[in-house]
Amino acid sequence: MKKYIAEFIGTFALVFFGTGSIIVDQVTNGGVSHVGIAITFGLIVMTMIYGLGEISGAHINPAVSISFAIAGRLPVKLLAPYVTSQVAGAFLASIVLRLLFPTNQFLGSTIPTGPPEQSFMLEFILTLFLMLVIISVASGS
Repeated sequence: MKKYIAEFIGTFALVFFGTGSIIVDQVTNGGVSHVGIAITFGLIVMTMIYGLGEISGAHINPAVSISFAIAGRLPVKLLAPYVTSQVAGAFLASIVLRLLFPTNQFLGSTIPTGPPEQSFMLEFILTLFLMLVIISVASGS
């Protein structure tokens, strides 16, 4: 149960701080900046890895858990509870952000400007490289 609570907390923190920084940037008309948003995401991921890594591995993202299960680094029986915990953490963080910023229309969402196929391919390629780096760093090459 500790692993699932850790994944819930880690994902909550990632969405709350990361998405929250985007919302605050919107509310302050660029007060946080793109660099500030990137730093926020990087720092919260680092903090959750240091704080929760020993408990659950600090996947804090279903894509990471799925990748670890495929690579044999996470028992498949733990995959559904991990993903459920992560989705619940993200959902609760989104609700809290909605309550804190009820007039914000997009709540930090990224809205593609190009065609859906282009957005899908960009996301696919970026996620592929992210997972490659995470698996290599966490498991050795």
